[in-house]
Amino acid sequence: MYFPTAGIEANPLLPVCVAFVVSFFASMGGISGAFLLLPFQMSVLGYTAPSVSATNQFYNIVAIPSGVARYIREGRMVWPLVWVVVAGTLPGVLVGAFLRVRWLPDARDFKLFVGLVLLYIGFRMVRDLLRPARNGKARADERFAELAARHRAQAEALGVAPESLPTTRVVRRTWRTVEYEFYGEPHTFPVQGTFILSLVVGMIGGTYGIGGGAIIAPFLISVFGLPVHTVAGAALMGTFVTSIAGVLFYMGIAPFYPALSVSPDWMLGLMLGLGGMCGMYLGARCQKHVPARLIKWMLAVVLATTATRYVAGYFF
Repeated sequence: MYFPTAGIEANPLLPVCVAFVVSFFASMGGISGAFLLLPFQMSVLGYTAPSVSATNQFYNIVAIPSGVARYIREGRMVWPLVWVVVAGTLPGVLVGAFLRVRWLPDARDFKLFVGLVLLYIGFRMVRDLLRPARNGKARADERFAELAARHRAQAEALGVAPESLPTTRVVRRTWRTVEYEFYGEPHTFPVQGTFILSLVVGMIGGTYGIGGGAIIAPFLISVFGLPVHTVAGAALMGTFVTSIAGVLFYMGIAPFYPALSVSPDWMLGLMLGLGGMCGMYLGARCQKHVPARLIKWMLAVVLATTATRYVAGYFF
């Protein structure tokens, strides 16, 4: 099948299957999988035009709602975190989209930029995994199975379904901090710090074509120490909102760059999105059965491998 905007020819089942596998595992960590589908499109399909970023964001729009719906249904969406992340990444992703078209149209330079960003994130995650828990106390996300079992026992004692009992609950909300409980365990994140971080990450994510969620999720986990089982839904929701803005922005600036392919390849993005939709729903459903440490190691290895390949490819 020929994709005219991308200027490539590929089996239509290939993007669907790849997106399904990638999104299934990536969604467990709050990542849509777009950061892995970008190198797939560039290196495997040969899609290197600036419009690959817009296509990636269109994939997010199609794929993410199924995963978000699952996290909401299970009561694991921390809404104050969602709105702070969206408020920061939304303006950032628009600036990043402009940077991609104006200063990073060359695929070789773009790969170096992407590699350095992912390499830093992977380093942070590995360092966090190798660092022992403070005072020998296990973190809440590492005791997820125990907390979930206690939650199910409580629901059984009350004679209700586990989904009817909230797993997250906002305890205190101010302009400086937000405190919430996850299965009764307290967690806090700074509002201003999260906003500034989201703004910077949004600029990077907008340039990369992923909406920022693929970068903000590891930061929330490794820097602020929030449980991955509560970060995932908020990160995906933030990515969904900013991806809409990103696609609209790329479409808006396309007429000003007639010599470049800027608007998304709708058919390719749709096929990637359909595979991602199924994979993301199953990933969100299975996440609670997977240890948080395993999810983090999986993200760290994938990030480091992809980054090393891109940086090495630039110089060699």
